[in-house]
Amino acid sequence: MSTALRHLKKDPVLANIIRRAGPYKITYGEPIFEELVRSIVYQQLSGRVASVIYGRLRAALGDGPVTPQGILKLRTDRMRRLGLSGQKTLYIRELAKHTKKGSVVFEKLPEMDDQTVIEHLTQVKGIGVWTAHMFLIFSLRRPDVLPVGDYGIRMAIQKAWNLPELPNPQEIEKIAARWRPWASVASWYLWRSLE
Repeated sequence: MSTALRHLKKDPVLANIIRRAGPYKITYGEPIFEELVRSIVYQQLSGRVASVIYGRLRAALGDGPVTPQGILKLRTDRMRRLGLSGQKTLYIRELAKHTKKGSVVFEKLPEMDDQTVIEHLTQVKGIGVWTAHMFLIFSLRRPDVLPVGDYGIRMAIQKAWNLPELPNPQEIEKIAARWRPWASVASWYLWRSLE
């Protein structure tokens, strides 16, 4: 990690964020079905609300891991009563179906490059590039992912670089070019800068 931090501190704005945020303490999950279900639940919700809904889903499935079989045994109306929107219920069930039939194979994801992982996951309705980016960073532990569509990243860059409006993906790529190959680490610090 010291190599990444030395590299990122060459950007004076990011160096200031790193100094204020302190040590790098990212929390990783595993590259498994359950983590992607969790990501879907957390999409566009506050962490507290998402945690409650995810806790209800886990409880409804009983002890043990969240599996495609377990999800498909839950009725749609039951999933809705747990607090999941109709769309998220559909997305989670679609992921379960794709995983069960073998069109999404979690065991193969660690061997794939980032772009192939994105293509593999986004074939499932409801899994977009943002969700794939989060999975790459937090489950596959990829060091150089830049989630240009993430609202928090956009807000942090706007604030830190004193931009008049939220930057678009091309502007983010331009600012972040010097962070490569450690864009995931830079992203983690940008999220911390908003706390």
